[in-house]
Amino acid sequence: MTYIKALLVVLWRLWMILIASVYVLTVGIFIVFPLALFDKTFPYTYPFIRYWGKFVFYGMGFRLDFEDEVGLDPDKQYVFIANHTSLMDIMTVLTVLKHHPMVFVGKAELAKIPIFGRIYKRICILVDRTDRHSRAKVIPDAEARIAEGLSVFIFPEGGVSDDLSIVLDTFKDGAFSIAAETQTPIAVLSICGLKEMFPFNWFKGYPGKVKVKLLAVLTPEEASKKHRTELKEQAYQIIRKEIEQCKK
Repeated sequence: MTYIKALLVVLWRLWMILIASVYVLTVGIFIVFPLALFDKTFPYTYPFIRYWGKFVFYGMGFRLDFEDEVGLDPDKQYVFIANHTSLMDIMTVLTVLKHHPMVFVGKAELAKIPIFGRIYKRICILVDRTDRHSRAKVIPDAEARIAEGLSVFIFPEGGVSDDLSIVLDTFKDGAFSIAAETQTPIAVLSICGLKEMFPFNWFKGYPGKVKVKLLAVLTPEEASKKHRTELKEQAYQIIRKEIEQCKK
């Protein structure tokens, strides 16, 4: 029975690759990529990117339980952050955030994926976390995007830990430096459930209800290093508290 279950999980994950690829090879190539070539048309890519996320999220059998404790201004830009638990996090975020066209800060190595990589390079801010120059370039790139009227989304943990016992990994400085330098408020979200439902293990996982909550909006007061550290700690504690409550 265990082997049959593992096989079904593998087939389920292959289904994700199939439906994600179909969207990329149709809408991605013929609509998203041409619109992403020019700064003036770039904001129009977001609805199609968002539909891709929803298409995959619901196509995999997941359901959404979203709670907004804040209420965002649709005419305002934000630096969005959330805990990073799974490959499905991006699809979840795209399903939730309707009114704020944004760019993601993402891993540079994903740009090597055939076809998808060409689109990915246009719609994301790429970062190679092993390269100091690449990391340093993220802030000016984010500033440029914010100046164009876009929001930015970044997972402050920088990656997903394989250790399921880690509730929330250490936050890196990037999101808080961007917020401080541009005086852009930080919108804090939590994602609960995906670490178990869609882990980085091809033989484990199951569809279910993903709980997402918009917890707070933090406003940077100044660009000092001290304040960034305090802002980072505040955001960390807000998300960690929610995750621990969610698991009870």
